[in-house]
Amino acid sequence: MNGTLVGRSAELARLSRVLEAAAAGTAGVALVGGDAGIGKTRLATELVAEARRRGFNVLVGQCAELGDALPYLPLADALRGAEPGVREAAAAHPMLGQLLPGTESAPSAGLTQQRLFGSLLGLLAEVQPVMFVIEDLHWADRSTRDLLVFLSRMVQTERVCVVGTYRTDDLHRRHPLRSVLAELKRLPSVTHVELGPLDSGDMSDYVGTLGPVDARALGMIVTRAEGNPFYAEELFAAVAEGDTLPDGLASLLMSRVEVLSPAGQQVLRAAAVAGRRVEDELLCEVSGLPLADFEEAVREIVSRGLLRVRGPGYAFRHALLQEVVYTDLLPGERTRLHADFARLLTAPAELAHHHLASHDLAGALAASTEAGRQAERLGAPAEAHSHYERALSLWDRVPDAAELAGESRVALAFRSAVMAADSGDNHRAVAALRALPPTSEVSERLAYYLFETDDFDAAIAAAEHAVQTAFDQIALARALATYARTLLWGHRHAEVEELAHRALDTARTAGAKDAEVGALLTLATFTEIRHDMAAAHDLVETASAESTGDLAMDLRARFHHARIHYEQGLLAEAAEVADEGIRLAVESGLKWSTYGTDLRFLRFLIHYVAGEWDQAESVAGGFGARVGTAPEATLSSFALFIEVARGLPAVEDRLSWLRPFWHDALVAYISRGLAAEHALWQGDPATALDHIHATLATLDPGESGTIRIAAIGLWAMADLGITEGADDLLSRARFALTTGPVGEGGQLGPEGQAWALRLEAEWHRVHGRLDPDLWREVVTSFSYGFVYEEARARWRLAEALLATGDRPAAQAEWEHAREQAGKLRAAPLEAALAEFGRRARFGTGDPEGGLTAREVEVLRLVAEGLTNREIAAQLFIAPKTVSVHVSNILAKLDVSTRTQAAAAARKHGLLA
Repeated sequence: MNGTLVGRSAELARLSRVLEAAAAGTAGVALVGGDAGIGKTRLATELVAEARRRGFNVLVGQCAELGDALPYLPLADALRGAEPGVREAAAAHPMLGQLLPGTESAPSAGLTQQRLFGSLLGLLAEVQPVMFVIEDLHWADRSTRDLLVFLSRMVQTERVCVVGTYRTDDLHRRHPLRSVLAELKRLPSVTHVELGPLDSGDMSDYVGTLGPVDARALGMIVTRAEGNPFYAEELFAAVAEGDTLPDGLASLLMSRVEVLSPAGQQVLRAAAVAGRRVEDELLCEVSGLPLADFEEAVREIVSRGLLRVRGPGYAFRHALLQEVVYTDLLPGERTRLHADFARLLTAPAELAHHHLASHDLAGALAASTEAGRQAERLGAPAEAHSHYERALSLWDRVPDAAELAGESRVALAFRSAVMAADSGDNHRAVAALRALPPTSEVSERLAYYLFETDDFDAAIAAAEHAVQTAFDQIALARALATYARTLLWGHRHAEVEELAHRALDTARTAGAKDAEVGALLTLATFTEIRHDMAAAHDLVETASAESTGDLAMDLRARFHHARIHYEQGLLAEAAEVADEGIRLAVESGLKWSTYGTDLRFLRFLIHYVAGEWDQAESVAGGFGARVGTAPEATLSSFALFIEVARGLPAVEDRLSWLRPFWHDALVAYISRGLAAEHALWQGDPATALDHIHATLATLDPGESGTIRIAAIGLWAMADLGITEGADDLLSRARFALTTGPVGEGGQLGPEGQAWALRLEAEWHRVHGRLDPDLWREVVTSFSYGFVYEEARARWRLAEALLATGDRPAAQAEWEHAREQAGKLRAAPLEAALAEFGRRARFGTGDPEGGLTAREVEVLRLVAEGLTNREIAAQLFIAPKTVSVHVSNILAKLDVSTRTQAAAAARKHGLLA
């Protein structure tokens, strides 16, 4: 490879900016596309060198032209070639350790792909800063493409840079990478660089770096290369060796092969059949040459730059060369060489590839089946499905297929359908299962997948058949549990309780722990819908008491156990269970699975409600603002609870990213509801009310979330001084309490009850009535542990008490609220309390002028002459937050300048 980079300074600068951002803590992805030989690898190599200079750990993996035969090949390649410290860290993660050489695959424990992805995220976090380069994505297997999408969406604040290269000229209309690239290019974290041909000036400069060449030859090379550096290198080499220039690139490449000795050509042809890379020992065996002759031939090939030494073997210097040599083989020669590789290989996926190419269908079927099982164990369901489908396609053409596969065709087809579903293709799984004999096991899985695709009537019919055809008690238990689940949300929900109890009894008798827990969780959900929270809690506690061996089921049980504690106001208990679930998710690599993510959402809310805002803000740091899907938008929305309450500058940016997802009811409920609060703190109640009406439009009238949103809307109306529409908001919220789902014989939890009381108090405030007794009830209701809402309620209670003339009681509530807000560093609430205290003239005679501990810190730095930005840097807070504190200080000390504030601080002895 030429040592000088020519004509790519602009592209390198763009990629360097991605690397710089990663070094600073903003992860990014760079996709580098271009025709074969255009310089993608050369550019990536330059970036790798820069990353190493910056102290990055560098992982480089290459895809191979084996389709989906070897899942995660570039990841395995990168880990094998990593620095020893990185390999040791990878080996500590069981799922990643299986990709390292000499490690046996462990039996699957379920959700293995998610566990592998989670383990990789954990590794990247441990060894950051890190650059992960995936070369030749146009050959990537399905799992590697999934991994690229996962990393592009999940890495946010980690010091991670992911770089992928691919050939644009290989991307035909139906190429699977096309849709992936289209999706990724829309993400704000992804930078796309496409390399075009070098212009004639750059090409001349580039050829000049290769060595001396006369003007005639230089002009010919530049013209024939057409801006492609690799073509130029090949043309230059041909000229240097005295060859005449061939008409086409294939002829050009073959002209360099044909100058090899017969032994050299024999070895190179064998290497071309192996693929882009091949191990030394294997190549020697297939070449059929004596060891001394083989080594001499390889030395000749390497010296001419056709193969490069790569680890324990060799790699073609460019894929085009391998393709040209392979294409030049005679049909019989190609078949015989594939058969030789198949005879020597033991890796099932590669073995299947060579068996099929050599027309050994029996060997291909056996190897494909074993490759599918291996992919299953590695957590690559898409590849497992592909291998099983290949085996099934060969079944009718191979005698004794069942003996070769080690199982019946029906069993293999069932396994293939389950793998299709695990890889996200429920529709294909449904189609495959419908083609099988409708056994109880098949019908149970069919019902499950139909339910997931919202085909509820068909799901119920399949579940009924699964129950009717169950061949033993374990099958019956699973069928009954799934049957109860399919009825949970439909018009036959009244049958769920009896079915779930029957499933539970059957599962316990049969010892089917997974079915038992599934039945308990379905029963708990049914009981919760009926608003018997205590009974639902008991059921979930039972479900989560023991491990089932099914990680997904165990995480699901822990999530619901923690959630029910939380909804009953038992914050400490909820935190303990959530922490246990999160530990399980992290240890098993399922941090980013559905319930691994939900547990972290819940843990954030527990921190938020309990007033542990520094911990909550730390958790929210992983909730990226840059979003591309509705689930990511939901995750990002949660961070607004803290950002709005603390008045952090990140609010506006996050809302701008979330705005396109406000059609989603959950995203709108969280983010628009908090956007309304943000507008209220900014003194814009009209905008707040617009957000409230828009949010309510996305909620069903009876949803319990209506209560909180309506209460915030009444706050906005009170600030606007209008009453029109207040009764409508109150009526809609009361409907949720009395007529909607909440009112169907159940009761709200502590938080819901507190919001219902606040709703009434806010409605009275809209009509000019400040009722101390009602606001005192609100304070008491939130005092179960919701620190922030208790402080906000005390603010309103202080206003109500002052309006009735009870000044001492008002000041006591004000001071209590101010203390709580100060501990939380809830700057907007602190500002509102400061303004209220100034108007009420509270704090007179107070030696600190009513300043909070944080305000005293800020005042001392103001007195030292620091600017807001300098104060922010010293206290690790936002400049905007400093500005709020300074305004509060000036108001409380009744001064108008920073100099006067410093003088007042000295007078009161606050600078000691």
